[in-house]
Formats: sequence, structure tokens, C-alpha cells
Amino acid sequence: MQGRTGKAPKKELVIESPQQFKYVPVLEEEQDGSGPQGKVKPRVVEPLDYESVLVQRKTQILSDGLRDMLQFPLEDFQVCTLSRQIRTLYSSIPAHALRDAQSLFVQECIKSYISDWHVVNYKYEDYSSDFRQLPIKVSRPDNLAQHVFEVDEDVDKDEDTASLGSQKGGLIKQGWLHKGNVNSAISVTMRSFKRRYFHLTQLGDGSYNLNFYKDEKINKEPKGTIFLDSCMGVVQNNRVRRFAFELKMQDKSGYVLAADSESEMEEWIGTLNRILNSSFELAMQDKRNGDLHDDDEQGKSDHSSSSMDSFQSARDIESKMRNETRLKLFTLDPDLQKLDFSGIEPEVKPFEEKFGKRILVNCNDLSFNLQSCVAENEEGPTTNVEPFFVSLSLFDVQSCRKISSDFHVDMNHPSVKALLPSSGSHNSSAAPDSPQGAQPTAGSLTESVGQFPRQGVFSVTCPHPEIFLVARIEKVLQGGIAHCAEPYMKNSDSAKAAQKVLKNAKMACSRLGQYRMPFAWAARPLFKDASGTVDKSARFSALYRQDGNKLSNEDMFRLLADFRKPEKMAKLPVILGNLDVTVDSVAPDLSNCVTPSYLPLRQTDGVDRGRLVSEVEEFVPSIAKCSQPFTTYNNHLYVYPRHLKYDSQKSFTKARNIALCVEFRDSDEEDALPLKCIYGRPGGPLFCKKAFAAVLHHQQSPEFYEEFKIELPVQLTDRHHLLFTLYHISCDSNSKASTKRREQVETQVGYAWLPLLKDGRVIVNEQQVAVAANLPPGYLSFQDNSSKQHTGQEVKWVDGGRPLLKVSTQLVSTVYTQDQHLHNFFHHCQSIESTGQSGGELIKYLKSLHAMEAHVMVKFLPTVLNQLFRVLTTSGLEDVAVNVTRVMIHVVAQCHEEGLEHHLRSYVKYVLKTETNLTNGKTVHEELAKAMTTILKPSTDFLTSNKLLKYSWYFCEVLVKSMAQYLIETGKVKVSRSQRFSASFYHSVETLVTMLMPHITQKYKDNLDATRNANHSLAVFVKRCFTFMDRGFVFKQINNYINCFMPGDSKTLNEFKFEFLKVVCNHEHYVPLNLPMPFGKGRIQRFQDLQLDYSLTDDFCKNHFLVGLLLREVGGAMQEFRDIRQIAVQVLKNLMIKHAFDDRYSSKGQQARLATLYLPLFSLLLENVHRLNIKDVAPVTNQTNMNGRDDHVMTTPTKNMVSPVDGSLHKEVLGVISGTVSPHTPGVSSVRHTDSRGSLISMDSGNGLSERSIDKPHPLDKCHAAGVLGSSLLRCDKLDQSEVKNMLMCFLHVLKSMSEDALFNYWNKASPTDLMNFFSLLEVCLHQFRYMGKRHIVRTLEGSGSGPVAHERRSQTLPVSRSRTGALHMRLQQLNSLDNSYTYNHTYSHSDADVLNQSLLEGNIATEVCLTVLDTLSIFIMGFKTQLSLDHGHNPLMKKVFQVHLCFLQINQSETALKQVFTSLRTFIYKFPCTFFEGRADMCASFCYEILKCCNSKLSSIRSDAAHLLYFLMKSNFDYTGRKSFVRTHLQVVIGVSQLIADVIGIGGTRFQQSLSVINNCANSDKTIKSTAFPSDVKDLTKKIRTVLMATAQMKEHERDPEMLVDLQYSLAKSYASTPELRKTWLDSMARIHVKNGDLSEAAMCYVHVAALVAEYLRRKGMFKQGCSAFRVVTPNIDEEASMMEDVGMQDVHFNEDVLMELLEECADGLWKAERYELISDIYKLIIPIYEKRRDFEKLAHLYDTLHRAYSKVTEVMHTGKRLLGTYFRVAFFGQAAQYQCNDCEINEVNGSLFHVCGSRHIPVS
Repeated sequence: MQGRTGKAPKKELVIESPQQFKYVPVLEEEQDGSGPQGKVKPRVVEPLDYESVLVQRKTQILSDGLRDMLQFPLEDFQVCTLSRQIRTLYSSIPAHALRDAQSLFVQECIKSYISDWHVVNYKYEDYSSDFRQLPIKVSRPDNLAQHVFEVDEDVDKDEDTASLGSQKGGLIKQGWLHKGNVNSAISVTMRSFKRRYFHLTQLGDGSYNLNFYKDEKINKEPKGTIFLDSCMGVVQNNRVRRFAFELKMQDKSGYVLAADSESEMEEWIGTLNRILNSSFELAMQDKRNGDLHDDDEQGKSDHSSSSMDSFQSARDIESKMRNETRLKLFTLDPDLQKLDFSGIEPEVKPFEEKFGKRILVNCNDLSFNLQSCVAENEEGPTTNVEPFFVSLSLFDVQSCRKISSDFHVDMNHPSVKALLPSSGSHNSSAAPDSPQGAQPTAGSLTESVGQFPRQGVFSVTCPHPEIFLVARIEKVLQGGIAHCAEPYMKNSDSAKAAQKVLKNAKMACSRLGQYRMPFAWAARPLFKDASGTVDKSARFSALYRQDGNKLSNEDMFRLLADFRKPEKMAKLPVILGNLDVTVDSVAPDLSNCVTPSYLPLRQTDGVDRGRLVSEVEEFVPSIAKCSQPFTTYNNHLYVYPRHLKYDSQKSFTKARNIALCVEFRDSDEEDALPLKCIYGRPGGPLFCKKAFAAVLHHQQSPEFYEEFKIELPVQLTDRHHLLFTLYHISCDSNSKASTKRREQVETQVGYAWLPLLKDGRVIVNEQQVAVAANLPPGYLSFQDNSSKQHTGQEVKWVDGGRPLLKVSTQLVSTVYTQDQHLHNFFHHCQSIESTGQSGGELIKYLKSLHAMEAHVMVKFLPTVLNQLFRVLTTSGLEDVAVNVTRVMIHVVAQCHEEGLEHHLRSYVKYVLKTETNLTNGKTVHEELAKAMTTILKPSTDFLTSNKLLKYSWYFCEVLVKSMAQYLIETGKVKVSRSQRFSASFYHSVETLVTMLMPHITQKYKDNLDATRNANHSLAVFVKRCFTFMDRGFVFKQINNYINCFMPGDSKTLNEFKFEFLKVVCNHEHYVPLNLPMPFGKGRIQRFQDLQLDYSLTDDFCKNHFLVGLLLREVGGAMQEFRDIRQIAVQVLKNLMIKHAFDDRYSSKGQQARLATLYLPLFSLLLENVHRLNIKDVAPVTNQTNMNGRDDHVMTTPTKNMVSPVDGSLHKEVLGVISGTVSPHTPGVSSVRHTDSRGSLISMDSGNGLSERSIDKPHPLDKCHAAGVLGSSLLRCDKLDQSEVKNMLMCFLHVLKSMSEDALFNYWNKASPTDLMNFFSLLEVCLHQFRYMGKRHIVRTLEGSGSGPVAHERRSQTLPVSRSRTGALHMRLQQLNSLDNSYTYNHTYSHSDADVLNQSLLEGNIATEVCLTVLDTLSIFIMGFKTQLSLDHGHNPLMKKVFQVHLCFLQINQSETALKQVFTSLRTFIYKFPCTFFEGRADMCASFCYEILKCCNSKLSSIRSDAAHLLYFLMKSNFDYTGRKSFVRTHLQVVIGVSQLIADVIGIGGTRFQQSLSVINNCANSDKTIKSTAFPSDVKDLTKKIRTVLMATAQMKEHERDPEMLVDLQYSLAKSYASTPELRKTWLDSMARIHVKNGDLSEAAMCYVHVAALVAEYLRRKGMFKQGCSAFRVVTPNIDEEASMMEDVGMQDVHFNEDVLMELLEECADGLWKAERYELISDIYKLIIPIYEKRRDFEKLAHLYDTLHRAYSKVTEVMHTGKRLLGTYFRVAFFGQAAQYQCNDCEINEVNGSLFHVCGSRHIPVS
């Protein structure tokens, strides 16, 4: 059927199925142009030279009222210094540390811990990302208006009929009566009476209705109504039944009713007659009094009639009213509600000390069973009988590591502590000063009560259940462990034992008080699970006795491994006692806390020193992911003596109870003193000079578990060493021995020493040290027995100098590194600095940094990076810069791989402080840019370049920060942009962009992440360049970037491109960058004289570069695949949302100016208007709001049902019949057209056919050439609904923001086609954003659409059966569809809040869109009155504008919106009366149809407004004819009512009656027309309407029975022979029902009759030669049309030749679909002469082409016999139901009505 509507447009992408479209990109390329070269690369538009334009147009900019939108603000960025916040009260760095430090590494570390943060602040940074990050958060208003929509009103909810009766009369009488069956064919018999409940009410206009119901529930719609204003009288009629009476009607018909008793009958007859007699006088009295039942309506109608002249002011009031509660459209955008974190940059915090899981350990008590009072006088508390010392630490059994330092606790009672000698005695020689001279505070803390801390805070970075808290308990040295523990392990006579132990303890304390011995241990698990839940319920295990041979940590791990095995633990000896230690999580506001270096924290108040909490140092595992950059100074060395092998020594006679003493010295001279830097124990001073390990009794090869913590000096030298002295302790306090012997407690039995540095680094692993028997001066030079070269005193080695002492050390330092490569690199840098030699070898050291351990790199990150940047600018060699960059790439990649990139972000934001090298003038940004370019060269190592791409954000941010710091430091920020940076740097940036692009466009397939990151980083970099550089240069870079892309690129590349554009366009000064100002020639431009661009001209793209580029790219993307289109549209929309909510541009003028940047959007949309699904494609659920029908039409059918076909036949089914559309055309929804004639509704499904309503096909209408039914095959590039909505959202925003001048400017410039398309766009807006109702939302949320739709599509592809079974099938389908109305009562799984929220949103959008379109229309009507009035208002433009007005009524609108619509329509009628009341009546007709539908609305306010509007139309008509009559409106209203009945919209109900009474009341009370015939004419009209309603009441009964329905309509059409317009209405209606039922031949005949009717009319008027007789060849029944009478109905008929042409073409179309090809020629014989006369050769060519194809079809079907033309009989039944016999005729199919009549009796059918 393609040929029927002209040729299909060229180069249209025609793809049979969407699958092809999806998977065969090549196909698209080939068809869309010739092969790949069909994709033409758009021409590049060179951007303007921004800086020079600013200079040239300085005056214009300064004189512009909105100059802030044209200029960047001053001081757009600044570099500030933030002071570093520290946790502690004082700095952790010792005084003079920098002065003392000689090593470069130590200096740099210290500098990085004391330097402040250097931050570049962008003043408007908050405005530089997505709209979601604007400083004033964009959110939906909380109190959205609750709009009322009729579609949400309950299906069954109807206002109480009684309440619709007026207050004047209301209910008169009610009761049961028997109603006779009124049917002319069957006389009323006894059997045909039905019992009904009758209800007599008076309406508002004084007329009476008699409603009847099935039962006494009268709040539902009545089953029927008898309108008493056309009743002539009531008489008794006993012929058929007793107590019966008859109501005689005007049209000779009557109603027979019967009461149950005589008195009831007389009562009814009396009441009815009384009413009939009084109604005439009442009407006259109403005229006189003019009283109205509703004063408020009186006000309305008075105002409407008297204030005709004040319409101008009315418009102002109207617009003011509209603007009061207006919302920005974008506040309602669904995307605004979605949470989207993709655009949000991570929040970057400065470096700070972070801890693992922190645990507070509270030591409450240690008590043994053996207790007594220790005081001499035995007065005082009972306590342990000797002092005990506890140390707590954490052991990780999984990794066999001790993971914390020791926390020493002294819980002894003061009376017990008194047993010990005073603590100072041993350290009498202690120097008063602390090691660093920087610890006065820490020292002062311990002078006070804080000497005995009981609370410690442990930190665990990697918690898991295998971590134990281990307590080791020691006591004063006394003897063997087993011997000392024995009394504690017995239960017997404790008092005696206690006294004995006490006596021994006192003696031991006085003599050996400073020596300790191991005694017991206990442990408990710390965590329940790996997430760090503290196991608070666990208690400490029993106290196990220490085993002298199993003291080491290794032994402890073995014991803990068996901890959860009771059978193993039971074997251990237990000491009776209890250790009470509680464990808890740390509160965030923990106060009174000191660090492991004893620095008080900030929140430590100086009050409660007694409850001091100590933080315990954690030994964090040396792996990168647990590490963090150091921020504070810390320099601790932990020393662990492990084992002494003294069993084979011969140097000393007695060496059994060995005590090991540690000192830290910085010299081996004779008089050298130990340094006071070893942390002391509780109760002692903070630092001491020496410390002892626990002593094992009678053990010659003792093990040690002691931990010594040493504060190292800032600068270590080769002289610093540890000195170990060994003593034999005499435990024997035998009184018999001489006094002299007794006093000598310790005897020296050896020395060992351990230098700390080796090759400049601290030694940390386990060392075996030889022991010497003496200590000569200069002993450090004797490392072992091998060195013989020294002079002076010899060293005497014990055991021949074999290594007897095993010692290990652990360094916890933030200024010394263990890493050889890092150390070497800094060492080399230092030597270069000091000697000034060139860095030839530097590259070797740089390369070795790649081998640096990851955890070291993380810990010293700021220090390392700072040094690398310094090297970058100092060295003169390019190789060095490249190698520095490579190291940096390695560092950055390592951090990312370990998931630590946030450290890098912190570094760049807060730490990086680039300095220009003063000697050679090199800057970081320039050197780095050059080095990056070198690395990106194709020849280089691709692994490195890939890493550079992947982590390019870091390098780009460094470039940006360096540029900012450079401009501020050098003061160049004050000079003009072009002079800020050197030419070489501009060149470097350009080269960098050029080098990056091939990587991005070519590597994306193999390395998606890297290229995506590089693309994003480049965008951010370019965006930031606008702040610092020449902006014209940056524009060029953007152009260079865009040039690397081609149309037809893959989706990924398009994503890249739009991501780039999105980022760049999000620049905070995007608006000034686009210069929203006029660029005219000559003198200074004022904005008012603006020549605006509504399309993307080259000038526009040049002058407004960014927005021009974005719009061009969006325009290009519209020609691509759906995914790409969606990305593009989303970018555009998000940017516009951002403008809308940017508080810098909130004023109306600023928004209007912004809108001028987006005016080319108009042309972009108009170019794609054919893809917006606008040509009359109804949605699946088109449910117009004025219907009174059941809403089941709206339900999506359940799975097992076929969709009810509701208004017009499936378009593609027709296509299948006519053989033009592939039966597999997907996605066309069934077209529902019941309610709105010729409405223009877009498809809900994304890809609909562009088609026209079947009601009025115009096959030859030029503008619809591609759109007529079946002509164009499915285009696959229809835009998706979401895209359309997004584009329209932007369009409406611009429309709403732009100034009226700009709008007029556009309309004046636009071509007629564009203007028409513009209004089409407005219609699309109304349809796309229409409100679909809560039920629809529920279904959408439940996602129930998917099943049925697929089912529906399957059903559509079946060929239509031409037998009667087809029609029955259709009918059953319709009946089935009724069940759907019950699906509403199901309980919905979706929360009501969701539905409510969604409906609130959609309702507000719909209303706002409606008001925006109304505003636009009213502006247009105001300015283009002349153009609209051309040709008496019957011109295409007027039709289009009117169509948009009708569109408001055809789709669901809220009450609020409709009020405004009615006001606008009133204005419209007032301004253009000729359109309605002269010439063709089609506008008046469709207007009446829609308004009548509103009169039947479920919402009373809408009914009232609609009735007033209809009244205004009648009155305007009356005034227009010079107060003679309103025949036009009168006729069109009757026709409208008839159409509504024909469409079976339940219009006879009480709601409609109420509206009629409102119209009557208006007429009666309107003072301006009191003396005219108008009120009585209105009364006549309402009577006539009621007559029509009664005559067609049966249609409601037969609405489910298509045959009966058509029959009724046929007889109705016959009865209107005198009124051609009305007859035509009913014939049209019959045609629609036939089409709906698939009876295409019958439909075609209806069209033929309509055409014949018009032809006959024109013949009588002398305007056409042949009348209906010309159609006899088609059908003999045509003579019916000859009976046309020329009465009053003829006087407002506007048929003409054009109308006839349209109808004849409709006939031809119908005959083609009905496969009656032979008859087409007979119709065309009537058309051809007229076209010949008009010399319209195009149409003639088309007609002959159709004829040619018709005849070809005839020969084809004759040959194949594939055409089934049925023969039908009309069967009628007469007589009583019992007498039916059907023997003499053959019935192929028994219709449903036959079953109905015959009941259960089976009739034999021969």
C-alpha cells in the first residue's frame, strides 16, 4: 500500500525488526548513506579568541545590565595555608630537631610533619560539578500541591443522586412500580413488566426527572431516566395490567407503569400531573425572579456575561493567578529524585593519624588466695603479701607476632608498695634532663600521681579471633619459680603460710627490691570475630605458673595455640588467684590520655591525673594495605634480649642468677655516661639510664622475654650503641655469712655491645653478640675477636669470643627507614646538593626506587613525593624528569593497587607545594607535562603509559595545583591571560592533549578503565585550565579533542565524548564562557535589538562556543543508536537543571538570558519532530478524563486475556489484510480511540508507527505523506519515551524561561512548517507528560506490563478471520475484558507511599506542563491575532492552535489546570468568534464534543465550569448572529451528544443532567438577555438533548452486543433523515463499530452512504452534478439518502466540495481494506473529474497508481481465490418467546441474543 500516499522519503532507515538494528551496526552504516563515507564528519567551527573579544567588547560588556553573566569574577581562586591540626597538646617533634638532623631524609621527614597544609581554593568550586552538588541543594518542594484528577476518582463512586437534586425541590416522591417494556416492535404484555424502584426528583433548573433503579440503593447511577419536561400528560391505562398508568411523551411514544394498589396509582398520577401543570408557571416565575439555586454560580455567570470588554485585564489576572504557585519544571523531574553518586568526588581529608580497632583495657585488681595484712602493727587491709608486677601485651597467634608493646601496670596496694626500697635509689646518678630535652611536659606528667596508670588503649589494625591479651606477672627476685610459687598453689592453712611468705618477702624486698623474677601468666581472647567485635564477656584464664625453660615469645605462641584445648591446658600448673581486667571499646571522647611517647592529647584536662590512660604502641604489620603515611614524629627502638648461653664459660666462677642490664650510649670513651632515654616502669621516673631484665634463679643459660623501650635521638651516629652488662645476683641472704659478703648483691660477669647503625641504617633483625669479660675504652672498635689492629687495652672475650648473647631490636620510627633503596636515593640527593655535582648517576638511583617496599613507600609518601618533585625541577637532564615521572607513576599505581588512592588525593590537595626553581626557572607543571608527553609517545614502554593513562587524575591535578601556585607566587595572576605562562608551556599542553587522544580513541577496547580514566582526567584538567590560562587556547584544545571523534563511533567513544563535554560544561563559569550577549556588527548592541539564533549557525557555534559544541554533538547523537542518544540527552538535561537551580542566576532576567543560549534546541527538536511519535498514535491506556465509562478500558489485560479492542482496529492488522505491512511488525499497540476524535496522542511504547486516526483518513494530505496508515514501514529510529521526555523537559524549560520578545522573534522568523511543528511539539508535551492515574502507576511500579504486552503482540499478528466466528471472538474478548475491572481490588505489593509519591509528582508535572503550554498559547494568540483570523479563522495555523487547545480537554488534566484551560478557551471564543460561528463547523463540533464530555465529569467543579463555558459558547453564538439564534451551537451540541452516546460513554446519568440544569439556570438568570428568545431556546435545546438521551437509552443496554447496537444506530440514522449532520454522525458511529468488530465491508458501506449523503446535499445546493444516484453502482440501498428533507436542520450545514473529496477518499480507503477492489474505480470516477478540473496532477497520478494496484489485486484474487466474501442474512424474531421455531432457515452461527431469548430450550437446527 506504499504507493497510496506518495513515495517514502529517501534515505529512511527501514529495518524489519529491531533485532537487526541492535546487532548489526554495519547494516545501519550501509543504509544510512552509501557505505561508511555516508557518515560525514561535521565541519569544525573554530572558536572565537575569547580574550581579545573581551577586550574589543569591553564597553558593551560593562554597559550590559547582566554583566555578571559575561565576566569571570575577580580573585576566582586563591592559595591558602591551613594550620595543621595535631592530636597532642604539644608538637611531637623535639626542640632543635631540624638543627640537629644532618641527614637529608630525616630533615625532609621532619619538615613534612611540621609543614602546614597548602590548599588551592576555588571561590565558586561548589558550582563546578553536577546540579546535585550545588551549594543550595536541589530538592523537591516538600509541600507539592495535591492535584485532583478525575482519573483517580473511584470507578463505582458516584455522587448520591439525591444530592444532585437541588435544594429547591430535591426528592418529591419514591416507591416501587412495575415498568412495562417500551419497544415499538413488541406490544406491552403482562409478562414484560419489571419491578423497579422509582425516584422522582427536581433538578436545579426546575425540571423533573423520574429515575428508576433495580433496588432501593439510589446512590448509584439509575438504570434509566424518564425526563418529564417532554411528557405531555399522565393517564390511567388498565388494558394491560391492573393499577397501570401511562406517561404520554411528545414524540408520540409512551411509558406504561403499574402500581401495587389503586391508592398508590392515584397518588403517583396526582403527583405527576401536579408537577406537569406547575412546571410551566415555575419557569415563568424563574424568569421574573431570576433566582438561582447557587449564588456562587450566579456570580460566575454574571461576570462572564457582563465583563466582555475587560478581557485585557482578565488576561493579566489570569496570568497572575497562574504564576502564583508555579514550580520550576525541573523540580519535578524524576531524575532529580534519583540518588546518583557517580558525579560526586570523594571528600578529601588532610592526613591524620588513624588507628585500627581501639580497645580500652582496665586493670582493676590482682589478688591471690594467699593474703594477709602486711603492716607491722597488723592494722590495715588484707592484701597480697608481696608486690607483683603485671605487663600486658597482644599476641597474634595467626601470624606468630607480638603486635603491641608492653603495657606495665602496678596494682599493688600502697602498704605493699612500701615494702620496696624507694625507686630513686638505684638511679641516684640519673641526670635530670630527658633525652631530647623536649619532654618537659611528659616529664611533668609523671612527677605527679600519674605514675601508676591502670588503663591502657591498645590499637589493632587487623582484628581477628586469634588475638590474645597476655598478662605476664613478675615478683621480686627470691629464688626458683617453683619454690616461690608453691605456697600460692596450696589450699592448706593459709594464715601461717602467709606469715612465712611475708617474712621472706620483706627480706627479699629490702635486699633485692629492684630485681624481678618471672612468676605467672594468663591470657584471654580479645575479639569475637574478624570485624573487630570486642569480646567483653571473656575472662582471663587461670593464672598459670611460668616455666623457667619456656619463657620466650615462641613458647608463649605454642601455649596460646593450645589455649582452646582444655585437655592441654589442664596439664599446666595453676596458681590460685584472680586477675581482674576488663576490656571495652574506646569512647570517642576519651580524655586524660597520653600517647606512647607520653605526650598528653588535646582533650586531656589537667585535673584527674590519677586516672591517666596510656596509649600502647601497636606494631603494625609491614604490609602496604595496613600502612598509612606518617604524620607525627616518633623515634622508638625496642630491644629484646633473647638468650644468653653461659653454660660453657670459664671466665667467671659464679654466673648463675644472671641479671642483664641495658644502657644506651653515644660514646665508648672511658668516662662516657649512659643517656637517660630508656622508658622507666610504673612508679619510677619517666626516663632512666639503665634497665634490668627479669632474673632466673640458678640458670646458666637464661631466656629473656623482657622488652626495653628507648627514645632515640634525632640524629644517630656511628657512635650510638647499646651496652649490655651482665651481673650475677647473690640471692642467698644467709645470716651466718659475714656482713661484707651479704652486702655484695651483684657481681659483674660480662659486657656486650651492639652498634645501632650499619651503612647509615638502623640494624633491626636478630643479632648474635660476643661477650667480653672486661670493658676497655674504645671498645666499639673491637667488633669481634678478629680485629687485632688496635692498641691499648685488649678485650678479654668470654668463651673464646663466640656469640653468646642473642638480641633482637625493633624500630618504630617515622624518621628512619629500613629500606636500602630509599635510603640510597636520599643519600645520593644529599651528596649532589652538598657537592653540587650533576646528577649523572641519579637515574640509577631513581630506577632503583622501583624496588622500594610498598609499605615503606606508603609510610613515607609525602616525603618521597616532595623529593621527587624537587628533583624534577633541579636536574637539567630530560632523562631525569622522565625517570622521576616513571617513579611517580610506579608509586601512584602501587597506592591504587593497594586501595590507598585517598592518600594520594590528600597529598595533592593539602601537601603538594611546588616551587619554581630559582636557578633555572623550571616549573613542576611544565616539566611534568613534557615528561608525560615523552612517556605517552608510541615508542615507549606501553605498561608505563597505560598506568599513566589509568592514574592520570593524579598528574592532571598536580599540573593544575602547580599552575595555581606558580601564578600566585610569581604574581602573574594579575597580568593578562595570554602572558601568564610561557609559550613553551602552552606548546607542552597542546602536545599533551594531542598525545593523549590516540590513546583514548584507540586503546579503549583493550584497556577500557585506563582510557576512561584518562578521558575523565583530561576533561577535569581542561576545565580547570579555564581558570588559569588563555580561554581561547583552551577552546582550541576542546576542538582538537572533539575532532578525534567521528559520527558512527562506538558507544564507548560516545560515552567518553559526552563525559568530557559534561565535565567541561560543568565549569563554574560556564555561562560567562559562552558570552550570552548579542554579537552584531556596528555600534554597541543592546540586548533588545538582539538577532537571536534559533538554529546552530556557524556564528552561533563560534560565539557561544561550549553550548554550540554541546548542542551540535547532541544533534549528531540524535542520529545514532538509542544508547548514545540517551547519554547525550541526559548530559544536556542535567546541565539545564543546573542552570535552573544556580542561585547566581535566579532572577527572571538572568534565566531568560540563559535561555537564549539554548534557543537552537528548537530547531534541533523540529528537525527530529517526525521521530517523536506524534501523529495520532493512541497510547495503550488512553483514558480521557471526561468519560463516564467504566474504567476497565484502561486496565492492562491480565495474562490469559487478549486486549480489548476499543476504538479503532489494530492498525497493523489492517496492514496485514491489505498486504502491506509485514505481519511481524513489532511494538504497535492497539489503538484506542473511543473518547477523543482526531486527538494526537503519543505512544507509550517507544517505537510506534506514525499514523493518523482512522476516523478521518486524508490519504492525500501532503504534510502527512509519510504518516498515513500503513504507508511508511516501521522506522527503527523512533525516539524512546524517556528520551522524548527529557528533550521536551529541556524544551519546556527554555520555553518557560525565555522572554516574550524572544518568543515573538522566533515565531516571526519561523517558516510555516516550523510553526506548525512547533505547535505539534506543544501537543507532544501535553501527551508525554499527561497524568495516567494512580492505577496506572500501581501497575507500572509492579512492572506488570511485560506479560500481557507480549501476549497482546502475539495476538495482533494473527490474520483476521473473516468468518462470523471472528466477530464472536472479538465480542467474547470484550466481555472478558470486563473482568479486568476487578483487578483493582487486589492488594498491591507496592507501598501506598510510593504510589502516592509518584502520583503527586506526575500530577504536578502534568499540571505545570499544561500551564506552561497555556502561557505560550496565550502569548501567541495575543501577538498573532491577525494571522489567526485570516479566512474567517479557517486557516491551517488556526486549526493547529485550536487543536492544541482541544488537546487539553482530551487528556487527563488536574482540576487546577482545567480551570485555567476553561479561562483560556473563553478568551479564545471571545477573540475568534468567526472561527466557531462561520464557515465549516468542524471546530465548533469538536469543541462541543469535548466540552459536553467535561459536562459529564466526575468532578463537580469541572462540570460546573464546563457548563458555564458551553453556555458562554451559546451566548457568544447568539450575540454573533445579532441576537437572532444560535443554530450552529444548537446543532453541534445535539450532534455532540449523539456522538457521545454512539461512543457509549454513559452520558445519560445524573451528572450530565446537573450540568444541563446549570446551563438552564445561567440562561434564566442572565439579565443581559432576559428580554430575548435565548432562555427559551436554551430550554428547547436541553429538552431536545433529553429526548435524544431517552431515545438512545437502549444503547446502554446493548453496548456489549455489536449487532443490536448497529441496528439501533441504523434506525436512529434513519430517523434523522431531515438533519444531514445528525444522520452523518450516526453513520460515522456505525462505521466505527463495524471497524471495531472487524466488519470491514460494512464499514466501507457506511462510508459510501456518508459520501452519498453529502453528494445529494451538494446536488440540491447546485454545487455538484451527481447526487446519491451516482452511488447506485456500489449499493442499491443508496436511495435512502434521497429522502433528505430540507427543514430547519439544513440551515447550518457546511458541506462543500472539499468535504466530499475527503469522504470519497475515505470510501476508497475503506473499500480497499474490505478487499472490494472492484468498487474503487466507481468511487474514483467521481473524484477524477474534480481533480482534472483543478489540474492537480500529483493527486491524479496517485489515484491512477492506486487504481492500477486495485485492478492488479482483483486479477490476483480471482486467480488465487484467496478472498472470502461472506453472504449474510438478517434474522429477526417475532411473537412470544415460546413460539420460536427455526426449521426453515439455515443458520451458520447462533448469536448470543438467540441463546438469551430461548433460555435453556435447545432448538433443533436442520
